[in-house]
Amino acid sequence: MSAPFRHPASTAINHVLRSAPLAMERLARHAGRTVRFHVGPARVALTVQTTGEVTKALPQATPDLEVRISPFLLPRLLARDETAWRDIAMDGDMELAHEVSFLARNLDWDVEEDLSHVVGDIAARRLVGAVRAADGWSRDAALRVAQGAAEYWTEESPVIASRVKVESFVREVSELRDAVERLDKRLQNLG
Repeated sequence: MSAPFRHPASTAINHVLRSAPLAMERLARHAGRTVRFHVGPARVALTVQTTGEVTKALPQATPDLEVRISPFLLPRLLARDETAWRDIAMDGDMELAHEVSFLARNLDWDVEEDLSHVVGDIAARRLVGAVRAADGWSRDAALRVAQGAAEYWTEESPVIASRVKVESFVREVSELRDAVERLDKRLQNLG
């Protein structure tokens, strides 16, 4: 790969791909094809090389696949929310789209391994463990806040009806409807 065509996105993707030779082999089947990613206003076009790596596409390259990702979707994708994948728009070569989607879902960056080359094995393990613990804590805290808000809005300050209250209301409406129908039939029989 020549220096003028290096791009931070291709460098990062190639780093992860090199740790998974089978992924490179799968991607190499699509050599010469170009994928243009749109993430909000940011755009990057990458061309698959015969080695299975990617490089920044030439400016005149026509994309075989267009991938549009809302910037608001990124946190869900990073959190591995499987439902987020449905909100990604892909137009073009569907075989290539399937491969890109498969690799994006299944390739993992071994942060701990890369970090160990910089700070050592023990420090890397502790840093990654601390980040995972903080991530777990923040998810747990967010869940507890959401549960607390839901409980407050349904019980303390009923802005939102609870499921039990909605079911009770629906049952009472059905009973009222049945009573009105019975009354209507009685009135018809009298008249």
